[in-house]
Amino acid sequence: MPDQSKLRNVSDTALWVAMYRARETERRDAVFRDPWARRLAGERGELIAAQLAPPGKQDWPFIARTYLFDRLISTEIEDGADTVINLAAGLDARPYRMELPASLLWFDVDLPEMIEYKNEILRDDRPRCQVERVALDVADRGARKALFERIAGSAGRVLVLAEGLLVYLTETPVGELADDIGAQPTFRSWAIDLATPALLRMLQRPWGTQLGEASAPLKFAPADGLDFFERRDWRAVDVQSVVKAAGRLRRLPPVLRLLVLLPESKRPGPKSVWSGVCPLQKG
Repeated sequence: MPDQSKLRNVSDTALWVAMYRARETERRDAVFRDPWARRLAGERGELIAAQLAPPGKQDWPFIARTYLFDRLISTEIEDGADTVINLAAGLDARPYRMELPASLLWFDVDLPEMIEYKNEILRDDRPRCQVERVALDVADRGARKALFERIAGSAGRVLVLAEGLLVYLTETPVGELADDIGAQPTFRSWAIDLATPALLRMLQRPWGTQLGEASAPLKFAPADGLDFFERRDWRAVDVQSVVKAAGRLRRLPPVLRLLVLLPESKRPGPKSVWSGVCPLQKG
């Protein structure tokens, strides 16, 4: 019988991250509530998370990232976004747990097996907005462009999410994705999380072997940082540090708490230990 605690493929990382959201939800001082997370993570998600790190040791970057993306999404909707495309959506339950306008169109895009699993788990639940789940490999450029064109035809202002996605790609497909999103005039904003090469090397120590065995190695951390996107006509509107956010939220473990006192550059160099959530806009 296969070891249920091991990552088998990149889709299993969604079970892992959902378990972190479940743990946060069950805290008295939770910074967000996701009542669907534990059900979506299931028993395998709990086993995977326990195998990759003891509870409370590695939760903080995922909690801070979720919190920052939540705030970014709310701000974009307040500013007029009427459509959200969540690329490699995994087991994200934001259409169910966030306060969203009923008129909002939300597209969850992921591999067919992930969409099938999510449809089954959430079959009796009602989202707060209009949700369409699209079974599509985000790496399939032709299918992706066709989807973008279909959505762009009826949307007024689109926010594209790439939470936890880019790090699994190489520079060429990330560049193509940037070009394809930018080609649609109504795709006004793109939210990403970005790491530096130094941070990627640090992450390889606790998780590199397991992710490599699951054919999901960490890859994307451009040495030129946000310049990678600015060369493709994407401008960083803001950069929110994951470490600083985790510090404000009191989620950093004691050994890392001094990090919040260190200065962080908005334009980190290739040796910086840095991760941020970055809203991008065209032009």
